[in-house]
Amino acid sequence: MDSFFALIARMKNIDRWALMRSVTRENVQEHSHMVAVLAHALAVIRRDVFGQSCDPDAAAAAALYHDAAEILTGDLPTPIKYYDPEIMTAYRKVEAAASEKLLAMLPEAMRPAYAPLLAEPDPALKPLIKAADKLSAYIKCIEERRAGNDEFLQAERKTLDALHGYGLPEVDWFLETFIPAFDRTLDELGTMDYREPKLEIPSEKETE
Repeated sequence: MDSFFALIARMKNIDRWALMRSVTRENVQEHSHMVAVLAHALAVIRRDVFGQSCDPDAAAAAALYHDAAEILTGDLPTPIKYYDPEIMTAYRKVEAAASEKLLAMLPEAMRPAYAPLLAEPDPALKPLIKAADKLSAYIKCIEERRAGNDEFLQAERKTLDALHGYGLPEVDWFLETFIPAFDRTLDELGTMDYREPKLEIPSEKETE
């Protein structure tokens, strides 16, 4: 009953992109954090840019746990997971069983709060979380390409096509507004200023 968070902490031991040669390895914990950041952003865009009702905090929380079942199942490579409907259906059953097992590791009083996070998310949020998951993968592809790794070139094209195919204005707005920055260097992002700071030398009267 006390193992839930100890297992959640082990998400960092599960590598993603198992069949791909990566310049920088990515684990499920890192991925889950980025998906939560992106799901929160998409929800804010839906609410504040397009004026639709949406809860960014709920989106972020659900995204944080969207791959929690992989602690017990591992990360099944995408080409296998989506090979045919039978494999997909079987894998969904395994994921559901893993989520139930994780939930049972929490004290009973806490389970109602975590059950929605470990099961299917709110239907209104599910498309945003799915899109955030795909956005995270797209950003990973961009980073690998920029590092000179052409292993991810086809994945980058297919992932972008999938994102456009969702038909979500929040996703299109994010792609247009924020994605270009991922192709910039650190200096170009405007975070580094190499100008020498101007030092104010106190006068003799100020030091008396």
